[in-house]
Amino acid sequence: MDLKYRKSSDTLKKDSWKTALLLAYQSLGVVYGDLSTSPLYVYKSTFAEDIQHSDTNEEIYGVLSFVFWTLTLVPLFKYVFVVLRADDNGEGGTFALYSLICRHAKVGLLPNRQVADEALSTYKLERPPEKKSSSRVKMYLEKHKFLQTALLILVLLGTCMVIGDGVLTPAISVFSAVSGLELSMSKEHHQYAVIPITCFIFVCLFALQHYGTHRVGFFFAPIVLTWLLCISALGLYNIIYWNPHIYQALSPYYMFKFLKKTKKGGWMSLGGILLCITGSEAMFADLGHFSYAAIQTAFTLLVYPALILAYMGQAAYLSQHHHTLSEISFYVSVPETVRLPVLVVAILASVVGSQAIISGTFSIINQSQSLGCFPRVKVIHTSDKIHGQIYIPEINWVLMVLCIAVTIGFRDTKHLGNASGLAVMTVMLVTTCLTSLVIILCWHKPPIVALCFLLFFGSIELLYFSASLTKFTEGAWLPILLALFLMTTMFVWHYATIKKYEFDLHNKVSLKWLLALGPSLGIARVPGIGLVFTDLTSGIPANFSRFVTNLPAYHRILVFVCVKSVPVPFVPPAERYLVGRVGPATHRSYRCIVRYGYRDVHQDVDSFESELVAKLADFIRYDWHRSQDANPYTDDDASHSNESSSEHRLAVIGTVAFSGTPAYENEESLQQPESVSVGFSTVESVTDVIEMQPVGAVERRVRFAIDDDSESDVGTDMEVQLQEELQDLLAAQEAGTAFILGHSHVRAKQGSSVLKRLAINFGYNFLRRNCRGPDVALKVPPVSLLEVGMVYVV
Repeated sequence: MDLKYRKSSDTLKKDSWKTALLLAYQSLGVVYGDLSTSPLYVYKSTFAEDIQHSDTNEEIYGVLSFVFWTLTLVPLFKYVFVVLRADDNGEGGTFALYSLICRHAKVGLLPNRQVADEALSTYKLERPPEKKSSSRVKMYLEKHKFLQTALLILVLLGTCMVIGDGVLTPAISVFSAVSGLELSMSKEHHQYAVIPITCFIFVCLFALQHYGTHRVGFFFAPIVLTWLLCISALGLYNIIYWNPHIYQALSPYYMFKFLKKTKKGGWMSLGGILLCITGSEAMFADLGHFSYAAIQTAFTLLVYPALILAYMGQAAYLSQHHHTLSEISFYVSVPETVRLPVLVVAILASVVGSQAIISGTFSIINQSQSLGCFPRVKVIHTSDKIHGQIYIPEINWVLMVLCIAVTIGFRDTKHLGNASGLAVMTVMLVTTCLTSLVIILCWHKPPIVALCFLLFFGSIELLYFSASLTKFTEGAWLPILLALFLMTTMFVWHYATIKKYEFDLHNKVSLKWLLALGPSLGIARVPGIGLVFTDLTSGIPANFSRFVTNLPAYHRILVFVCVKSVPVPFVPPAERYLVGRVGPATHRSYRCIVRYGYRDVHQDVDSFESELVAKLADFIRYDWHRSQDANPYTDDDASHSNESSSEHRLAVIGTVAFSGTPAYENEESLQQPESVSVGFSTVESVTDVIEMQPVGAVERRVRFAIDDDSESDVGTDMEVQLQEELQDLLAAQEAGTAFILGHSHVRAKQGSSVLKRLAINFGYNFLRRNCRGPDVALKVPPVSLLEVGMVYVV
């Protein structure tokens, strides 16, 4: 037995290693495209103006030492060994850190939070015993609203800089790669060729985005692998041929020697050196597509050694060639016989790196939109098989225009490098700050550990950040301008969204009002299903009362639908729907809360509508069986109706079907009846269904089992009523579904400050009129849409 166990464990280990190596190989094309192309422009940007390459070689040795230790401390030590462990169910990035913090402390500004959200399987919390110091930090954060707002602004700043990087990284990568043509063309021809070729590559790259990366993604890893092997071989060749003793420059001594000689110029040149770590954030942001082991393996075994060899090789060549300023570039260290193939591979690698950044920009904008921090845009899922591959048409074309404008406007690596460097360092500083909070709040480490992490890595990044800020007039103004514009847009949208929710909360209608509507008041029930969309998780929304006031009729089946985001990356489909009754069973009104994670892509309306009806049928069947188990000897349903009238009782409806009495039958179609699913989690047909009470109440977990013999008892009143309710649901579905949405106009109330009036009356309403409406975001067909005009005075 021990021998068999040992063999099976060895096989499992081999399989896991095979999987990790395969993922590591695939990660090269997605994660490391940007980082691996940095040798194209680091030395050129560093020696652009602030320092000169002298005969003593002190400058080139100092720069190499800085590059080596920066690559070692930031991507290797900070990201690979610390930050990658701060994942959110395997997901990484700025929003992953923020959602982790929001789950461990009540600092999130998402308004419609429910206790039920904490029952999600992806909402897992590590709960070792909290130390007094960490709980003190948590209490301080939860107590002060301005700290929560500051935390949100910090997250938005990091997000905006990532979007800005989506403009600048493709520009500098592709431009630097194409600049290799300068060595094979005259200066007159070169300046007229590089810009048009770069712009043409951008047009092709962005025009192909709507096909999705999965169609050409299998080319990405071989291209980046070829590029890494290429720069490694060139580095080794230059080290052996020109300066075998270049390894001595890796000593930190040369950094101090460099700063001592160059002084202010050396400090300002750090703005070029920091470009060697552009793309490091992608290791964390793309963690969800791969695994910690894969990204760690790829970086430590291949990417890191290849980059070090590439930088050492360039430094070895330059140490023996003291050229003029304009001749310091990557391509001068490439032997002339292989220069053309290297140029082609470099252009391909820069395109791959740009593709990764563009895809990341789409992803982070989708996350921002999910959390109510970005105006609504159309999100297209480009792959049915690969989750998370999306395309946003508006953002795609805006990025293309900005990339071309930046390339034509700056026209050189120096200004592009200054702009890109500031964006990169800002994102890294935000990640360092958020990781420090994760160390205290989520990992429950002593605050001194988080402080040491913040001071050590924060001081390194602040040094580079300060050097980037000095280049404000030389290109660094661009990411600041972009971030200011994007942050204003995102903050105004989020602020108005919160205010609208508060207005809805204060103006919701009571359940008694809904139950009082009837023929005596001239209210008619028409055939069909009415889906009333609202942000509220309880109560009757004001837009529905306005709808009934102006049009005294509503649908036979009424469903109040709340599509909400939860601070987790993904919500499993089996846990997505929370369904409950609004009023007694005879009223045929329900509430359905549909929960999505910040990386989930919303369903098409056809699949959503059919799935929603299926979940309602599941809930109806479960609710009657629960009532039957609670009252096995009672024929009337008075207690059931009273019990069901509580609109706070919601059940999580799963997806595993069980065989039972037909859910509903259609005599005309003569089709086989469909079975209904209640989400059984075990083979004994037993499930856990979470029933939620109002916030603050104790959560109860109810277990129930259905006896196989219960199917034979179809003559009871309860079974008849179940069949009637399911038949009503089927008939309503066949009659058609109407989507009732609010068409809002927001206005600041009298006495508001000038800033608030500007933000609400002009800023938010301008964004609302010029971005996609909620019907487009929810993919509602125009023929089924009913919009109710609402004026929000906030």
